[in-house]
Amino acid sequence: MSADAGRAFRGVFPYLVSPLDATGGIREDVLAALVERLIAAGVHGLAPLGSTGEFAYISNDQRLAVATATIRAAKGRVPVVPGVASTSTADAVAQTRAMVAAGADGILAILEAYFPVGEAGVEAYFTAIAEAARGLPVVLYTNPNFQRSDLTLPVIDRLSRVPNIRYIKDASSNTGRLLSILNRCGDRIEVFAASAHIPACVMLIGGVGWMAGPACIVPEQSIALYDAARAGDWARAMEVQRSLWRINELFARHSLAACIKAALQLQGFDVGDPVAPQAPLDAAARDDLAEALGAIGAL
Repeated sequence: MSADAGRAFRGVFPYLVSPLDATGGIREDVLAALVERLIAAGVHGLAPLGSTGEFAYISNDQRLAVATATIRAAKGRVPVVPGVASTSTADAVAQTRAMVAAGADGILAILEAYFPVGEAGVEAYFTAIAEAARGLPVVLYTNPNFQRSDLTLPVIDRLSRVPNIRYIKDASSNTGRLLSILNRCGDRIEVFAASAHIPACVMLIGGVGWMAGPACIVPEQSIALYDAARAGDWARAMEVQRSLWRINELFARHSLAACIKAALQLQGFDVGDPVAPQAPLDAAARDDLAEALGAIGAL
């Protein structure tokens, strides 16, 4: 990987929420306060418009406003890697160009699909985003649990040969699949873990960090896990990993965006409710979340 392709992405990149007001406008003040809190905690980068950012529920104008506000608030202190997602290649390219013009440090590339897309179409879609990124690092995002068209190993292998496709964030939770990616193209592409329930395992097999919504609400604990893994202190890494498990159990039981937004509200950030038709957490679920956050010192 060439040194001039941008600074290396490593560590904890929280997936930011998209705080909206009653009219659908972006709450830039709230987003800026969250960015300050996360940077002060020591996160290594920021990833607006991931799953936690509800990219599938907001317009392109709202997406660009979220990315621009995040870039403005970060002030170059950490890399900002916004998500680009579409069902059409032309729209994804247009979004990418807009993110580059706004000052993004990289692109998190996501493929949405209504009809299934074959391997050739998947490869062409991500290649077009990489070309539109004008040399910025591209992170492939794959989540077989929610996507109709996944990135297969042969496609990942071919895409890893595109010079600025340098990372993959795999949300399959399948460490065997991650090992296959690392064994097949680990000299060309690096792996980020998803969520907060397997990063210790991913770091152990060669991952470089994780991009995940839970890091928005437990940044110190996420960084402690990363630091322990980097130091080879696997007993400490697993101790932190186990302490975060209850949070993940709640995310598995409820909507991810609803959980993250409710947790941030409990922590004092007026991020609003998830975008309709998603529902906010009910009172009982909020109580469970508050108890879980309190148990690990995050409230």
